Amino acid sequence: MTDNAPVITVHNLIKQFGRFAALRGVTAEFAGGKFYAILGDNGAGKTTLLRTLAGLNEPSSGQVEILGSRRFREICREVGYMAHPSLLYDEMSGVENLAYFAQLYGIEAPGRGAEVIAAVGLDATLTRPVGQYSQGMRQRMSLARALLNDPKILLLDEPFSNVDLRSAREMVRLLAGLKDQGKTIFVVTHQASLLEGAVDEFVWMAAGKIVGRTRELTPPEPVA
Repeated sequence: MTDNAPVITVHNLIKQFGRFAALRGVTAEFAGGKFYAILGDNGAGKTTLLRTLAGLNEPSSGQVEILGSRRFREICREVGYMAHPSLLYDEMSGVENLAYFAQLYGIEAPGRGAEVIAAVGLDATLTRPVGQYSQGMRQRMSLARALLNDPKILLLDEPFSNVDLRSAREMVRLLAGLKDQGKTIFVVTHQASLLEGAVDEFVWMAAGKIVGRTRELTPPEPVA
């Protein structure tokens, strides 16, 4: 893969759940080191696209190429995924959660958990269970989990959900900083206005297709 090659390419991507087609022939390329916001109404296919890129949905047909590979297992360590639910264990502290996930990922650096907790603006010495965290703290810890393996690509599903405005803006600044470090970031959100001035491109979806890509938060003209 050359430096100018896209980090993600999808071609005629289709994902069906029974008779329902959640993705209907998505074709797109995404450059590295960019910040993308994926927008659209409920049912547009945003989360399905993100989960397919994260290797959690097997395409019904079509191709997905990430970092030059069509085999997700070859590049899975380079992808960090933050689901809409936090996927954290409420009875464990933040450090304990990340130590557990580090074992699953085979990460041997003992200080890595504390490092990413600090990176998202939390206190690594906090010992109380995650179940006692505020929603903003939980979202930050979920982001820390996604950063644990130092991925090149971040796929984030509704990271600002139920988060107060101040915390959400702080998360946007954090993500912009990660992009400046060379990471490629995808955010699915219904709170697109938070990302104005931070993202490189808004990707608009409707009825399982990408219907436009814009630099500004202006929906594309509907296709006649």
